[in-house]
Amino acid sequence: MTAMSAPCPCNPSAAYAECCQPLHGGAPAETAEALMRSRYSAYVLGLRDYLVATWHPSTKPVPFELDATPGRRWLGLEVRRHAQLGNESAVVEFVARYKPGGAPAVRLHEISRFERVGGHWLYVDGEFPK
Repeated sequence: MTAMSAPCPCNPSAAYAECCQPLHGGAPAETAEALMRSRYSAYVLGLRDYLVATWHPSTKPVPFELDATPGRRWLGLEVRRHAQLGNESAVVEFVARYKPGGAPAVRLHEISRFERVGGHWLYVDGEFPK
């Protein structure tokens, strides 16, 4: 399998080269959902700089480092909801699953807030429903 045909981490039925790779290369996300998917893929691929660049400056952690848990394996992403709240804000609800090292799988359920700043969607923050 070539890099051009490798499956995208956010959607294994799509090619990475046609899904998240253009965003990781600097193309703007058309929707908050596309940005959220590209950020999930960035976590899977360890693209720290992309995550920092797509985080809203008012909530960006400084410094930001990726979790370096040995053997972490991302298992999949399910987008449950994408709601546009006007032209400049949106929410995306998703569940990401991962396995930290040899530990049992973890479900990360988040409702994320996004804002469009200067024509680019940015991740603001999220809440974790019970």
